[in-house]
This record gives sequence, structure tokens and C-alpha cells, in this order.
Amino acid sequence: MNDKIFPRPVHLKFAPERVRVVRSAWEGLECLGDWPFGHGRRYRAALRSCRDALDGWAPPAKAMRAMIDAAREAHILQ
Repeated sequence: MNDKIFPRPVHLKFAPERVRVVRSAWEGLECLGDWPFGHGRRYRAALRSCRDALDGWAPPAKAMRAMIDAAREAHILQ
């Protein structure tokens, strides 16, 4: 399983002093594993999209958009 790089990084603000930059589907999965917010519908879609991108079933851009949607749902998109 090869990592799939996002077209552009996703910047997440977990706390005032803690910003995380997600650059790939693998980093997205790691980030979602540490997700300190609710696990809503968009969170689950991001998890599925990152896994699908790593397996080659979805383009990295779709996983990136799903990460952005999950971050918006959690109000942490920077």
C-alpha cells in the first residue's frame, strides 16, 4: 500500500498552539485516529475516503476533500 499525496495540504487547528498539516491519505488516517472531536458523518466519510485512496479505489483529491469536510464539521479547518 503506497501513500497517496493530496493535491494540497490540509491545515487543522486542534488548539491555539497546536496546528496539524495533513499532506496525504496516510497522514489523514493517522490524524483521524487521534481525532479529539465527535465522529460524525463527515468524519466517517473521511476515514473511508482515506482508506479507499490508499487502496487505489479513490483519487487522493477525494480523500483531501473529505478531510476538509470533516474538519469543517469539527470547526478546526484553518
